Amino acid sequence: MILDDFLVPTKIGLFCAYGNFYLDPKEIVKDAVISHAHGDHAISGNLNVYCTQATSLFMKQRYKKFAGGEFHIRSFHMPFTLNDVKISFVPAGHMLGSALVLMEYKGIRYLYTGDYKLQPDDTCEPIEFVQADVLITETTFANPDTSHPDAVTEIQKLNSTQSNIMLGAYALGKSQRLIRLISDHCPEKRILVHHSILPFVRVYEEMGIDMGRYEVYDRKVMKANLSQMIYLVPPLVYRSYIKAVNVIRVFATGWKHLQNNNELQLYISDHVDWEDIILTIDKVKPSQIWTTHGSGIQLKSYFQNILDVKLLN
Repeated sequence: MILDDFLVPTKIGLFCAYGNFYLDPKEIVKDAVISHAHGDHAISGNLNVYCTQATSLFMKQRYKKFAGGEFHIRSFHMPFTLNDVKISFVPAGHMLGSALVLMEYKGIRYLYTGDYKLQPDDTCEPIEFVQADVLITETTFANPDTSHPDAVTEIQKLNSTQSNIMLGAYALGKSQRLIRLISDHCPEKRILVHHSILPFVRVYEEMGIDMGRYEVYDRKVMKANLSQMIYLVPPLVYRSYIKAVNVIRVFATGWKHLQNNNELQLYISDHVDWEDIILTIDKVKPSQIWTTHGSGIQLKSYFQNILDVKLLN
């Protein structure tokens, strides 16, 4: 029997009383099961952190000695138990080390997605589908009108100009994917990487990921070359250089409102769109869908009289 209170939304995050742990807590807790290393899912200071190796390395790089009390590293498909709940990590495809969290209790399988994507990405493990009785899915882009374009087609837009480009992207996950995409599909471009992004790139390489061609940013190089340069910067730097001259400003994101005022739109998202969510549901074959990280209202309407959809937000 599916337990309606197996996961309970709280101000701290999703709490599993049967295992006495939180999924991706927003405040410090005793036992935290972390799906991936982005800051809105992985905070510092938890006493016990259960995650993949890559996630632990990213957290330790970002938070240093405050990353967490003790890290309990688990490989994909390596089960562990918290109280009476059996847990295992399954590749989520969102970024390197990202995991779907499969929880089993009294014969019922609950699958929490964290953030995930289905698009190909040479810088992370591809998603693997497993069947579950309950799918707890993110709904960041759960809108029938949202369809993410092919990332290769998008990145090739950068070949349409010879001008230097200031390319804004999140420092972890998105930046590494972009470096590899540009390296593979924009052969004339030189990629200069902001210093704050480099430590995460090094972790990717430490984990055996081929990052392709890139260079450490050098102001002299950028000034001396007036074409075919791409300066990859994190969002804060991108916003602070609003009046940068002699560059085309581009920000890589799936959010349309963040494309406003950019001279070239680059729609590259690391989340599932509507069709990807529908495909995931078909693969997982759940009896119930619970939604989080966004609005599940349209999913609830779509599956009315077909599947039970519960909004956890």
